[in-house]
Amino acid sequence: MLAKVISCAVVGLDGALVDVEVDIAFGQAGLTVVGLPDTSVQESRERVRAAIRNSNLTFPSTKRITVNLAPADLRKEGPAYDLPIAVAILLASEQLRADLSRVLIIGELSLDGLVRHTNGVLPMAALARAKGFSTLFVPAQDAPEAALVPDLNVYPIETLFALVAHLQGMQPIAPFRAAHDFATRLDHSDSTAGDFSEIRGQEHAKRALEIAAAGLHNVLMMGPPGAGKTLLARSLPSILPSLSLDDALEVTRIYSVSDMLPSDSPLIRAKPFRAPHHTISHAGLVGGGRWPHPGEISLAHKGDMFLHEFPEFDARSLESLRHPIEDKIVTIARAQGSL
Repeated sequence: MLAKVISCAVVGLDGALVDVEVDIAFGQAGLTVVGLPDTSVQESRERVRAAIRNSNLTFPSTKRITVNLAPADLRKEGPAYDLPIAVAILLASEQLRADLSRVLIIGELSLDGLVRHTNGVLPMAALARAKGFSTLFVPAQDAPEAALVPDLNVYPIETLFALVAHLQGMQPIAPFRAAHDFATRLDHSDSTAGDFSEIRGQEHAKRALEIAAAGLHNVLMMGPPGAGKTLLARSLPSILPSLSLDDALEVTRIYSVSDMLPSDSPLIRAKPFRAPHHTISHAGLVGGGRWPHPGEISLAHKGDMFLHEFPEFDARSLESLRHPIEDKIVTIARAQGSL
């Protein structure tokens, strides 16, 4: 029998829909995953098999199971397909009956059926809303992040068995509701940054930084060791304008994909401050990898990037700053495409 569940991938900083198709037929027993999966997706076979069995459900181990992740030309990476694959197998084996045509499912499974945290939930939730989906099943840990997207029913899933019980109507799960409005808390500053008002002296330098903060200008500070350059730079975020809600969501999307969201809040409320070491590689600064991920420039988006010991940075890395400064955008070109 054939079954289909809809999941999502992250390409750069955006989501992309992925159809998880499962066919169960007679033949040589086994589970095959096709559709350009990476190693972590291939390993989902063992996680899904164990999770289904340990959730008091039946894994059709005597049948030939084929899992297709479409579109086939899109690289699938990460363990976020575990939960949709498991649900699709249960649908195809007729252990579960539900209409999931307008539902998006993401989540990693542990061997005992628990649903684990997944990176990039915010861009996935934004795509779900843009494509007209009304319901999103996500790991319970990621529900506050997904709930930042309005007009979307987000269901926090603790275990595979809990999701099955919900879909069968036995133990309904309530949609997640945030305890407070994060939009009203955007003026909170980063407690780890210095306070500009506590700096004594250096009035000319402070005045220059105030002008730079107001006009979002770049600044080059020169002086002897101990003059206060580092203290001034690290205190600059305390006088930067507050993030708007749209800017906060944009920054949060970058940190969600990079798995760098703070544990106490699903929304980045303070302007980022990044201070990469002068030994950082070109890919670490701009972003890169075979399947590109954000670099320090992207992580400093809408915030402040401090290049300490500027002359010590590699010439190629410094030259790579020219394009983002002039065009206000970072472009990473690979054989598979540009981001």
